[in-house]
Amino acid sequence: MSIQRPSTSRTARPGPLSRRRLLQGSAALAAGAAGAGTLASCGGAQAPAGATEIDYWLWDALQLPAYSAAIDLFMEQNPDIFVRVTQLGWGDYWTKLTASFVAEAGPDAFADHLARFPEFVSLGVVAPLDGLGPLDDVPAEQFQEGLQQLWTGEDGKRYGIPKDYDTIAILYDKNMLTEAGLTPEDLEGLDWNPEDGGTFEQILARLTVDANGVRGDEDGFDAGEVVCHGMGGSDGIDYVGQTAWSPFAFSTGWTFTDEETWGRRFNYDDERFIATIDWFFGLVDKGFFPPFGKFGESSPKQAQLQAGSSALALDGSWMISTYANMDGLDLGIAPLPSGPIGHPMSMFNGLGDSISAQSEKKEEAARLIAFLASDEAQRVIGERAPFFPATDVGTKAAVDSFAAEGLDVTPFTDRVANGETGLYPLVENSASIMSIMQTAFDQRWMGQIEGADFVSFNDRVNALFE
Repeated sequence: MSIQRPSTSRTARPGPLSRRRLLQGSAALAAGAAGAGTLASCGGAQAPAGATEIDYWLWDALQLPAYSAAIDLFMEQNPDIFVRVTQLGWGDYWTKLTASFVAEAGPDAFADHLARFPEFVSLGVVAPLDGLGPLDDVPAEQFQEGLQQLWTGEDGKRYGIPKDYDTIAILYDKNMLTEAGLTPEDLEGLDWNPEDGGTFEQILARLTVDANGVRGDEDGFDAGEVVCHGMGGSDGIDYVGQTAWSPFAFSTGWTFTDEETWGRRFNYDDERFIATIDWFFGLVDKGFFPPFGKFGESSPKQAQLQAGSSALALDGSWMISTYANMDGLDLGIAPLPSGPIGHPMSMFNGLGDSISAQSEKKEEAARLIAFLASDEAQRVIGERAPFFPATDVGTKAAVDSFAAEGLDVTPFTDRVANGETGLYPLVENSASIMSIMQTAFDQRWMGQIEGADFVSFNDRVNALFE
């Protein structure tokens, strides 16, 4: 679950949130909290007389219209509560949220991310949701299987109510497929293995083109002078690899840790992972995947497809609308290839709504986020959502909305329906793990180390839990 949303990736690289950083209380941070502008509000600028005001923050501009509509409906049905909605860009969001905790002036409820959640729990800045009346009536079974588990702490208490979920699929330009002599049907039922890459690698070879117009599966192909890579790459690949290597590793039967959630031993030393990583980054030498540093933040995967510098991309469901709205790109969506275990696998991730431990209006905040999880709100959200809401009702509304626009998004939803998902690695020490493993992934991408060298990095990660 890969990290900037909504522009490129769901899990941008948030910096470590240490107790010292949170509690230092600098004037700059406090000023930042005071200056966090309400960029988008529901129900007008002022609360009606007698209504209790609560603040709800989110970062995703793409989600704002859907949640604004649902929150407006909530206020119609709950005239005693006025919700002030603040939407900030990804970087500003986490800076000002942290600042708000310092200044004790934060939102009552806010959109939370699994990369932050464990640290927020350990620092005591998010409230357990158990015992907050309206939320006790929201069962885990209401959401897609596994989502509530991701928002449950090691103590067994819930700290977030699922908002949405995401999976991974193949996104491609139908025009480039035609130029390669392929059809959308050729991307159905692909297989993959770490030995020769299976039919998936054959497709990548066919879609890759060098400076002389020679394709990767033709004689005379020059892997050092590629103008169109078979598969697009981002500006960075992290320890989670959500839209990069994780679907392949999962499809070997590999798991991140020794437990589904809150594991204490990572498995970057597993032979299946090592084989997967060597195959994945080995695509660079073959010309099928971009070398390290070729594409920066200004050239995300969707821009690569639009420019013809990559032919297909593994990307998240939160990016569907972004690809669909790219000028000149005729979007197609295909399922991930089946791996050695016999079927595809996708990472399963999701955002959640949390309540600040500092809030003096927890009951009102609980009423809000309980409503946002209701069938009524999930349907409203799904009809407007460029993403998949957390419940079956919301997901169906979103699928139908995409279908009305001519997009079949079932390659994303089938992974959940078929139980072909692996959970985002919910663990303590995520910032430290990220710091250790980023070096390993960067060096492997540059060809400076091999997959076997991940064993020593894995030892360092596991030492964090001793």
